[in-house]
Amino acid sequence: MKKPFFGVTLLFCVMLLSAQETEGLKSNKIQSIAFGSCSKEELVDKQLWNEVNSESPDLWIWLGDNIYGDSEDTTVLRSKYDKQKSHPGYQQLIKKSEIIGIWDDHDYGANDAGKEFPMKDASRDLMFEFMDLEKKHPAWERKGGYQAHAYDFDGKRVKVLLLDARYFRDPLKKNKEDKNIPNYEGEILGDEQWIWLSQELSDDKTDLFILGSGIQVLAKDHRFEKWANFPNERNRLFSLIREKVNVPLIFISGDRHISELSTYQIEDHDFPVYDITSSSLTHGWSDRRPETNEYRIGDLVYEENFALLTIDWKGKKPKLRLKYITAKNEILQEFDLPF
Repeated sequence: MKKPFFGVTLLFCVMLLSAQETEGLKSNKIQSIAFGSCSKEELVDKQLWNEVNSESPDLWIWLGDNIYGDSEDTTVLRSKYDKQKSHPGYQQLIKKSEIIGIWDDHDYGANDAGKEFPMKDASRDLMFEFMDLEKKHPAWERKGGYQAHAYDFDGKRVKVLLLDARYFRDPLKKNKEDKNIPNYEGEILGDEQWIWLSQELSDDKTDLFILGSGIQVLAKDHRFEKWANFPNERNRLFSLIREKVNVPLIFISGDRHISELSTYQIEDHDFPVYDITSSSLTHGWSDRRPETNEYRIGDLVYEENFALLTIDWKGKKPKLRLKYITAKNEILQEFDLPF
């Protein structure tokens, strides 16, 4: 005899009701968004906070490896977060910009770790404390680190959905060449996060969706961590976007210690999607090797950098301009993102 699924149904109904008002909604001007990833807390002199501050972003988004914790000891993780947060330049940013973010693996606690990591609950709380996430935010009441932050300004709304690609993620295996073997049956987000994401993407008051992910969503040719290691999950994400979203949407990602812009046209979707990868804030590739990415626009960025996205809300659709910026505010690449 099958067990009744009343509990799952009840959970779905409760979440559906709570999602009628989007979580994390604020009345903030959001016209410039800076973001980055992979920041070694001990490399104090290499941090780019002076450059970030000189751009005066309305919003800063962390995209993972926000510290290099790599420990099951929460005391170690906390001390590294404290060191990162105490940087004078970062303290200045806290005072002038809103800060949100999501983790990747090293700040989660272990390289390439997923749902098997034993200290994931305690690590999640430390991340939220580092971000100064308000205690009233719904993310505190559920498992995992995923969050929604929406900003209304002069009748325009940008919604940032930060996806947790660690807490619920199934394991990966590697072949003899140390390349990840695709896991067709495995999951990245888990059932509850998928329900939440579907509801948040159903918001017909949003004019621009930004989905943050520690790992890249579009690129699939390299051998490292990426959504393409879970092909069915990646396809499910594209199908959900096609079903729910009829406004511009971009992904932002980190992890790679290089930066690049990728674009992809989801079948039967009105707009192209972009994946803006920004990495690393403190230590990029030293050998500058080439890497194939069939979706890339422009060139690989090897230098330490952060990304700056500016939004022009004057037309019917938002106009986006992307800059990759390095030390002394040198612009490495610049793009307009047409929709």
